Amino acid sequence: MDLTSKVAIVTGASRGIGKAIALELGEAGAKVIVNYNRNAEAAEATAASIGGIAVQADISTEEGCQNLIAAAVEHGRLDILVNNAGITRDGLMVRMSDADWNDVLNTNLLSAFRLSRAATEIMMRARAGSIVNITSVSGIRGNAGQANYAASKAAVAAMSTSLAKEMGRRGIRVNCVAPGFVATDMVDAMNPKVVEGAKAMIPMRRLAEPSEIAKVVRFLASDDASYVTGQQWVVDGGLGG
Repeated sequence: MDLTSKVAIVTGASRGIGKAIALELGEAGAKVIVNYNRNAEAAEATAASIGGIAVQADISTEEGCQNLIAAAVEHGRLDILVNNAGITRDGLMVRMSDADWNDVLNTNLLSAFRLSRAATEIMMRARAGSIVNITSVSGIRGNAGQANYAASKAAVAAMSTSLAKEMGRRGIRVNCVAPGFVATDMVDAMNPKVVEGAKAMIPMRRLAEPSEIAKVVRFLASDDASYVTGQQWVVDGGLGG
């Protein structure tokens, strides 16, 4: 799974799953553009550890997406795009505001659309590339209090399948990785009783480590997955749908 000479963008890469992905791709030899919105110190530390570049961009905006793609263009190529950035605005649908719905859809779905659209324009010229979108088991199973988040992740998966069909003959692969419960800040912020209840339902009886998600992304980004496209790889410790 060697990625030497490849240029990769990883969104939301200052912490959690995104950071683990950036480190994994960097260790495999890729030049990684580490995207962040607010946490410059963490992003720069991650980038420095792998010889990458930290790029600030609010990808919930069109301008932010354009600026991030421009950072890759400066390197003359873009081989890998990992749409990882995501937010939650949890709450029961009956009380969910339009703002909470739109914030989640703009960050989780619209940004993935805009970045994938721009990336494929570059990748088509090379007739090669890999896009890996981070979805979630919530987008498969649903989850009470996460109608917006689940909808965004399910939509990303459907979009990815469609894009894979459009881009297959051009040598561009598009896949998703759907993590279950992962030991990240997002899970740490959840009610401990909910987390313990989730562990009890997972056959492996533990949360995933971010690095375990990152290794699957590395495979899908690499040429070792040259005949894998249009798939959603569930990494949930056996939780199931």
